[in-house]
Amino acid sequence: MKVALAAFLSIALTSASAQKLSVALPASCGPRDASFSVRLDKSKHAVTEPEPGMARIYFISDSGSSSTMLGIDGAWVGAIRAGSFYSVTLIPGEHHFCVAYPPVYRDERFAKVAHLEAEAGKTYFFRLRGLEHGSIDSDAGKIIIPGLPLSVSRPKK
Repeated sequence: MKVALAAFLSIALTSASAQKLSVALPASCGPRDASFSVRLDKSKHAVTEPEPGMARIYFISDSGSSSTMLGIDGAWVGAIRAGSFYSVTLIPGEHHFCVAYPPVYRDERFAKVAHLEAEAGKTYFFRLRGLEHGSIDSDAGKIIIPGLPLSVSRPKK
């Protein structure tokens, strides 16, 4: 009985692992094999206006223990550590976001999506809290950003 149960569990886990790896990430994410190194810039930062004709989005991460990858329109744009922020300049128009949480960036169960119709001259704030996320009021964002370090990320080779 124990041998049969162990064999069943082994087959079930192998099958589940194979299924997990074949699941597609949302289209707003980047490629499965990407990864980033992230460091924190603890100098003082303020919310900056977007460049003329552009929009800006700030991602604010409240929780988690490791880096979270950020994708926009099918490409990874960077990664953010808990207790920090990251910003991206956007061209006006519709954009689709992917927030991929550890431990498995390449599994859709750990990826959350959202979209935004970005307007030129506007600044947006998007808060990450564990597996929860959502936009926050610009007044709140302008208060939070100066108290946080900036996540500086670059692709690992």
